[in-house]
Amino acid sequence: MNFIHAHQFEDYEQQQQSATLGMWVFLATEVLFFGGMFVAYTVYRAIYPATFAQGSRHLDVVLGALNTGVLLCSSLTMAMSVHEAQAGNRRMVMLFLTITMLLGAAFLGIKFFEYYQKYKEHLIPGGTFAFDGPDSKHAMLFFLFYFVMTGMHAVHMVIGIGLMAVLLFLTRQGRFKPSYYAPIELGGLYWHFVDIVWVFLFPLLYLVERS
Repeated sequence: MNFIHAHQFEDYEQQQQSATLGMWVFLATEVLFFGGMFVAYTVYRAIYPATFAQGSRHLDVVLGALNTGVLLCSSLTMAMSVHEAQAGNRRMVMLFLTITMLLGAAFLGIKFFEYYQKYKEHLIPGGTFAFDGPDSKHAMLFFLFYFVMTGMHAVHMVIGIGLMAVLLFLTRQGRFKPSYYAPIELGGLYWHFVDIVWVFLFPLLYLVERS
């Protein structure tokens, strides 16, 4: 089947290759964005290892592990949606996209519950911060990294859920076929990237010198 391509491209295949390249370039900029935070966190963790370890012990490792499992399952359902799109099974694509969105929403629900816990424990950086340890100032720095890094990840999750909603709508409209499913594949790349970021955040924040 021949698809109409934009005027700036020679053919449809070139348009698809450009879209894929654009997504990879975008993800590369995201790697630089999160990479900067990871580097800053690593530097300060090396300077204040004991304080960061104490701060980490105030995080709920069970909820963090649960969220890790939720995101890994969402990566599986996202991959299944791409597979079903290749096979032209529209109903299954819609099912897996819906499950992916629900898992993403579950992740955010658990994360916001964690934030509420930290609010009740007065561990949000600011004037009301209260840390029962010898180095409250640098403990606040740990929690600043925690909220900024997980908060930015949560923002990307919200964007991802919105993207899945758009793909679900387009799938329902019958826009995708075995010969054309690139938007679902590119959406999957974004979703997998966000999941991978969490795979790094979980041990960096939750597993500091735990035994």
